[in-house]
Amino acid sequence: MRIAEAKVIVCSPGRNFVTLKITTDDGLTGIGDATLNGREKAVVAYLEDHVAPLLIGRDPHRIEDAWQMLYRGAYWRRGPVTMRAIAAVDVALWDIKAKAAGLPLYQLLGGKSREGVLAYGHANGADIEAACDEVERYIGLGYKAVRAQSGVPGLEKPYGVSGDRMFYEPADAALPTETVWSTPKYLEHTPKLFERLRARVGFEVELLHDVHHRLTPIEAAGLGRALEPYRLFWLEDPTPAENQ
Repeated sequence: MRIAEAKVIVCSPGRNFVTLKITTDDGLTGIGDATLNGREKAVVAYLEDHVAPLLIGRDPHRIEDAWQMLYRGAYWRRGPVTMRAIAAVDVALWDIKAKAAGLPLYQLLGGKSREGVLAYGHANGADIEAACDEVERYIGLGYKAVRAQSGVPGLEKPYGVSGDRMFYEPADAALPTETVWSTPKYLEHTPKLFERLRARVGFEVELLHDVHHRLTPIEAAGLGRALEPYRLFWLEDPTPAENQ
């Protein structure tokens, strides 16, 4: 068995979800997600120009070998574009291996390990009370975990706040929206949101919050300390991804 084709599929205008489809010479196909929010076309070019040509003719079962070749074969390594492209290849090849074995992929990765998974809803509101109302609405729908975001006084468009009631779409335009930000206002406001939430909903429900990588490490530590009494299930992306 050999790889015969590696095709990049781009869909969803304005958002550009990217899928890599690998096809073998005996007709097996595998797909891997290559979406990189905000820089999708960069991954498309990387896959089409630099990755796909290297895959043709290779044994799709040699997944680790393909990963090492794609990673070590480039002088400039790492980075979100490179790693997103390699990840799509990796997943697509695992998909092919599972189909060749006649098994669902999870069986090759150790088999079933749980009976269910905890899912969360995204609740948001223009202010604290509106956000609390939305959290209670999600609890009423049966959610055991809710991510809570609220408007911040003095900031026009804080992350996570929109008119969406059952989902949140952060990409509000084809190009990123530029907004004014104030870390001091955000740090003063956010603990008040969770203090009010725990007063209204208690501690039976899990509460989550997304900082969206806006803080320095010391600012993130201060926010985490301020939120400790409210026992967050997680505090998402407190610092930028590149800040090791």
